[in-house]
Amino acid sequence: MISTILFDLDGTLLPMDQDVFVRSYFKELAKKLLPLGYEPEKLIQTIWTGTEIMVKNDGTCTNEERFWNFFCEVYGEDARAAHPVFEEFYRTEFQKAAAVCGLHKEARNLIDDLKAHGFRLVLATNPLFPAIATESRIRWAGLEPSDFELYTTYETSHYCKPNPHYYNEILQKLGCKAEECLMVGNDIGEDMIAETLGMHVFLLTDCLINKKNVDITRYPHGNFSDLQNYLFSL
Repeated sequence: MISTILFDLDGTLLPMDQDVFVRSYFKELAKKLLPLGYEPEKLIQTIWTGTEIMVKNDGTCTNEERFWNFFCEVYGEDARAAHPVFEEFYRTEFQKAAAVCGLHKEARNLIDDLKAHGFRLVLATNPLFPAIATESRIRWAGLEPSDFELYTTYETSHYCKPNPHYYNEILQKLGCKAEECLMVGNDIGEDMIAETLGMHVFLLTDCLINKKNVDITRYPHGNFSDLQNYLFSL
């Protein structure tokens, strides 16, 4: 019996073209840090590399610690002083990136209905962002952080997708078994990997990411309307 539903955010509850989104927010971040002496091209490359390092995190520290340790390897320990500037960026200029995202108008009703039916809800978004940025993106989707029992951020997570340990960490925090969970996401590589732990999965195809051209018929799949019908057939 499925009791817990995990939702990806970007491209799932929050429709977007990920490449367009990243370009939009990197452009604003580079402008924010330019007055502090951070040359845009080097800064963006550093953030990309720091992101890759978080994705490879081995669990010995949080993703936040992993990113900032690398950032300071590049720019020196004094660069930790930029941490509050990043936080301010996510409160202010980052909000402009909402303009390049879409909206599933039905998401609010879907989440409310699932809660009313007693499902535990988790926002299983790749924890590459601080909480303040994740909470903003949740609201862009027409939802609230309080809609979810747990949402993953870089401050509290020790792994990233597609590492199965990312999902194991969620299971440990929830105190539930994999077979009790359904993972809903749009990225075959990052989201459908949950199936290897014994989770049920649903592949949302509205903003499909299928880098290896996997045959999607092996998964329950479809658009947002199909997802709604699937969830209420459980």
